[in-house]
Amino acid sequence: MTPGDEELTKVFDGANKDIGFFERYLTVWVALCIVAGIAIGQFIPAVPNVLGEMSYAEVNLPIAVLIWVMIFPMMLQIDFKSIVDVRKEPKGLTITLVVNWLIKPFSMFAIAWFFFTVVFEPFITPELQMQYLAGAVLLGAAPCTAMVFVWSYLTKGDAGYTLVQVAINDLIMLFAFAPIVILLLGIGDIIVPWETVLLSVVLYIVIPLAAGFITRTLLINRKGKRWFDQDFLPRFGPVTMIGLLATLVLLFSFQGEVILDNPLHIGLIAIPLILQTIFIFALAYGAARIWKVRHCIAAPAALIGSSNFFELAVAAAIVLFGLHSGAALVTVVGVLVEVPLMLALVKVANATRRYFPE
Repeated sequence: MTPGDEELTKVFDGANKDIGFFERYLTVWVALCIVAGIAIGQFIPAVPNVLGEMSYAEVNLPIAVLIWVMIFPMMLQIDFKSIVDVRKEPKGLTITLVVNWLIKPFSMFAIAWFFFTVVFEPFITPELQMQYLAGAVLLGAAPCTAMVFVWSYLTKGDAGYTLVQVAINDLIMLFAFAPIVILLLGIGDIIVPWETVLLSVVLYIVIPLAAGFITRTLLINRKGKRWFDQDFLPRFGPVTMIGLLATLVLLFSFQGEVILDNPLHIGLIAIPLILQTIFIFALAYGAARIWKVRHCIAAPAALIGSSNFFELAVAAAIVLFGLHSGAALVTVVGVLVEVPLMLALVKVANATRRYFPE
């Protein structure tokens, strides 16, 4: 480990001490936020109704702000001079791209098809089976853009490397999303909601990246890098966690009625989505372990494929099948199960850090 790595580790350790209260009882907070969100949706419906209308191109702006709050601390850590060093460690990027584009969409199709048309055939009509399958494929063809910065931050990931991984995946997604969906579902003339893709990239990458770069540059020039790393950055530890919990409350307040009205189908849909997520994480993380990829690169590489670009999936499902379709319901369930599940995988990644090179 270099002196720079040791210094960064101290920064993260300091941040972890500051948010220890949240991390220690994270499962409890997540459960409370889910209950609180559903309760708000049922007893104070004006809140989700008003906030839910604040959307553009199927991107909810209050959620976007909360995600921005979560990922801003990681953007502060990006040293643009180190981004060029990504080419020296191509293994993490290779794993991400192979898993995301050559495996993930097809494994999602296979797992979803097996459960929706075979295992759950007695409980789901043939029409809904195909719509649920379509929703799952839309999720599988869209790797995560925004939340992966949060997962990377929580696993002490390399901020600059994660940025490059996300940026390249987004570039590929612009060209590969529609062909993959058409191939797997046989849907002709698929309409890709470009506004959703472009707005999400601007909101979740361009704006926070620019803000982080400007803030970092100004403060280091004024106070010095040592003060920035040891005094300023640790203050943002609680911000990420608070933003994450607030996002959970808001998401579940939006979908509380859907959950209560369709408890059986929510559970049936969640099972293949959860299995797919765990499979992709295990595959990418295991490959990184075998290939001796550094943990700060391996963890984000596995988590990018495990999570999904749910804004794009939701928007595409609504455009193709309608707001109240089975496909749209699957993408919504994908949103609901993703955060708690990804937090569990973050814990797994942190607990197994010692098995990877630092």
